[in-house]
Amino acid sequence: MRIGIIGSGQIGGTLTRRLRAVGHEVAVANSRGPASLKDLMRETGARAVSLDEVVQHKDIVVVAVPTNRIPDLPRGLFADAKVELVVIDASNYYPRQRDGRIAGIEDGPTESGWVEQQLRRPVIKAFNTILAKHLLEGGKPAGAAGRIALAVAGDDPIAKAAAMRLIDEIGFDAVDAGSIAESWRQQPGSPGYLKDFDSAGVRQALAEAVHERGPEWRATAKSPGSYESPA
Repeated sequence: MRIGIIGSGQIGGTLTRRLRAVGHEVAVANSRGPASLKDLMRETGARAVSLDEVVQHKDIVVVAVPTNRIPDLPRGLFADAKVELVVIDASNYYPRQRDGRIAGIEDGPTESGWVEQQLRRPVIKAFNTILAKHLLEGGKPAGAAGRIALAVAGDDPIAKAAAMRLIDEIGFDAVDAGSIAESWRQQPGSPGYLKDFDSAGVRQALAEAVHERGPEWRATAKSPGSYESPA
């Protein structure tokens, strides 16, 4: 498949490595421009492109940038993309550590519901519940004992199925986590967040999740602080 990745940080860089390893054609873009991606391109054989190019003629695009930077993406980024393009949102909202207060998330929809509003495009929520190191090193063959499972939420069953196949290809099980309106079940602070559960464990964690965001995952008047000292 032809895959675009927006963002070259921990998750974006890791997905570039994993997707290239299983043979996909990968193009990567970030806010600093193609010249900043030389090392990653040399390592993986992926292509460095501009933000305008990264969605063109792609089957799947993964958005892996900090949540507070999503509104900075070019307006109309997906205007000329294929109608059937699958957009995966891999972001997480960290108000006290990095993002500050985003009113549209604090007082409104799920994190990915807000992302859909910013991108003007439906998304699939995936790759947000696992550490980058574990995503890079934790894949196992299908059927292997203890295979890590990842929750996948979205409203389009065809797009969701494409995301789930991609997850399987890189060594993880995929668990249907419901609609975007239900994707709070896999947000930071939920029972399955960063736990590396297998499929049964992920399903149980999704069922046990509560809708209300805990105080540690809501912004304060002093937000943001840092990962070491949340504010």
